[in-house]
Amino acid sequence: MSTETPTIAPIAERAAPPATLTIPTAGGLTWRAATREDAPTWLALRNLISRADAEPYVETLEEIEEIFEGAWRDMTADSLLGFDADGALVAWAQVDSPPGDVTTVRAFCWGGVHPDRRGEGIGRELLAWGTGRARQMLAASGKDVPGRIGVFAEDDAPASKHRLYERAGFGVRRYYSDLARALTGPYAAPVPDVALTGTLRLVPWSTDLDEATRLAHNDAFRDHWGSQPQTREQWQQRAGFAPEWSFVVVDDAPDVEALLASPDTDPETAAALRAGEPLVVGYQLAARYTEDFEVRGYSFGYTDILGARRAYRGRKTALAALAAGMRAFAAEGMQYAALDVDTANPSGAHGLYASLGYTKTTGSRMYSIEL
Repeated sequence: MSTETPTIAPIAERAAPPATLTIPTAGGLTWRAATREDAPTWLALRNLISRADAEPYVETLEEIEEIFEGAWRDMTADSLLGFDADGALVAWAQVDSPPGDVTTVRAFCWGGVHPDRRGEGIGRELLAWGTGRARQMLAASGKDVPGRIGVFAEDDAPASKHRLYERAGFGVRRYYSDLARALTGPYAAPVPDVALTGTLRLVPWSTDLDEATRLAHNDAFRDHWGSQPQTREQWQQRAGFAPEWSFVVVDDAPDVEALLASPDTDPETAAALRAGEPLVVGYQLAARYTEDFEVRGYSFGYTDILGARRAYRGRKTALAALAAGMRAFAAEGMQYAALDVDTANPSGAHGLYASLGYTKTTGSRMYSIEL
């Protein structure tokens, strides 16, 4: 029996990029790339679509403006806005390929059409444009690893959206659950007290621990499906970040020799250890989405990312950081704590969240074309 690892064709071949992209013609719209000046108008359309489709969130101007900050993006090639004869924005698309991808190179397609202009074929042609651009980006990456083109949809999004993706060749690959638990009222369970052992110490997030937290995150999510390392620039894109609600666990006296000898220690962490940098081993980074309070019908603090270094799993570092975040939410009068989780998370997160009183509020899914 052969033990050789199967080889795959170069990504430039598998992606099958089109030489040129076909601009949509449906709806008689005028198309051009998005600019920073479009941000307010773009935001208005995106939130109009969000409300029409009963999505559990809206977006902010900060989030739209942040899109233009990523140096890896070329918005002149990666975005498309469609205007009607009166100059009103009625459709949009954007494609993004995270620069830190290593073992799977990905490109994600985003877009939407004004509810009053649906049924004209605009969305179908816009998705075809986005998929073509995604293929170009993957081919240009030069990363000869598995490739993925992804799109997302809420579970209860209009059926036409799910059909659109399926007819374009996308298949459901992953499901996600949005969870929440009460922090106030008669049904709110107490936030647990979590005692850390040894040289582990819980501290508020701070800028001098941010790089160490990025390294911890890349390690924690290395074995999570669909996750790839984040570069320093990617890590800085965090619209809505609430530092006052964020906490990390550091090991004040790590066994540096053992960590350096471990094959699981990545090169960036090894370099930080040799330099005597702090070692973050667990973290909870939170976000404040005030605009979503009205949509959900309650105020909440959001755990944006939560994790523990793999060598420290079982030592309650993530739980300690999460509990600290929940207390910070409650101290500011938030009614709920919320977060999002992959339904197939390998770290036992579902059991942890259930034990803390989190229950599912909404769900979403990722569709993809695997290359």
